[in-house]
Amino acid sequence: MSEQVIAGVRDLLPVLRERAQDTEDARNVPEESVKALQETGFFKMLQPKPFGGLESDPVSFYTAVKLIASACGSTGWVASILGVHPWHVALFDAQAQQEVWGEDEDVRISSSYAPMGKAEVVEGGYRLSGRWSFSSGSGHCTWVLLGGPAFKDGKPVDFCTYLLPIADYTIVDVWDTVGLRGTGSNDIVVEDVFIPQHRALSFIATSKCKVPGQAVNPGPLYRLPYGSVHPSTITAPIIGMAQGAYDAHVEHQRKRVRAAYAGEQSKEDPFAKVRIAEAASEIDAAWLQLTRNIDELYEMAKREERLPADLRLRVRRDQVRGTERAIAAIDRLFENSGGRAIQRGTPIQRFWRDAHAGRVHAANDAERAYVMFGTGVFGLPVENAMY
Repeated sequence: MSEQVIAGVRDLLPVLRERAQDTEDARNVPEESVKALQETGFFKMLQPKPFGGLESDPVSFYTAVKLIASACGSTGWVASILGVHPWHVALFDAQAQQEVWGEDEDVRISSSYAPMGKAEVVEGGYRLSGRWSFSSGSGHCTWVLLGGPAFKDGKPVDFCTYLLPIADYTIVDVWDTVGLRGTGSNDIVVEDVFIPQHRALSFIATSKCKVPGQAVNPGPLYRLPYGSVHPSTITAPIIGMAQGAYDAHVEHQRKRVRAAYAGEQSKEDPFAKVRIAEAASEIDAAWLQLTRNIDELYEMAKREERLPADLRLRVRRDQVRGTERAIAAIDRLFENSGGRAIQRGTPIQRFWRDAHAGRVHAANDAERAYVMFGTGVFGLPVENAMY
């Protein structure tokens, strides 16, 4: 079934490519694009089977994401973010899953995980308030996942992800950026809302891969670490953007004539060929490392083996490195694309801006990931739970 979804996504690429500028201008992915992706089954790839999902292997999901992002960076970003949330909801208590998907298995969920609000522990759950930024694709969703500390008697006692229906939050349109302009990553405002216990998921449980949802979703997909699945969800579309920039650059250079060099055709320029080779290698390396690592994790989960810390740390190391490689490839190509490439509407400059915007996501904090890896290599305790 995953192959059919990927084939359906491939068929959509020309129209997503044509809509890329309109997506940027509207500061939001068109509803037509979201519906078209939904019809391919894309948003159900990581959704549990009891609720109409496909429970696809994660590399198939990332492959579809990469393809979408190679046509339109903003659409690929939103697709990746919204597409991974069914996986996260599947980790919640069964009652929460029923509330989300019980009446509509096509429900979409956005998120903002940064601790921009806080919750107070009360009888039966929490009281949550705050304002969260960067909720990509939120205008296409009717549920949201929000991160924040939980306090009791004025002291922090946990860090949780809270699951809220749209009646409990407000979307504030603030999105106006230089990159990923079409993602509609607006603010979410919550004012003293009660969150029942079953719609809160402790990050301590998540980091240990021991969550309530596994009682009803025992498959290997839901035994994978959050710190592997979610950061890779950020890097996969950036690699896709690099591929899109590469394809656009090659097509541009094939036709380009350089007036400053006596009418030399760019396709005959040996230095242009070197840049193309370097960029292609960086993109391939980024993708091969990401998919190798996730495949290895998934195969171990299928065998119900313990997922070792050194592998989980390698996943994070290569995830941030994958983003760096993708950015390096785009930069190398953009530098040699010529003045016409910076004109508004050209795909090369749009991919360049989108990828750099994605680079600043917290999941791409390379130094922290590298320090975690090095700490593990020396046999020291890794304090950061994001792996």
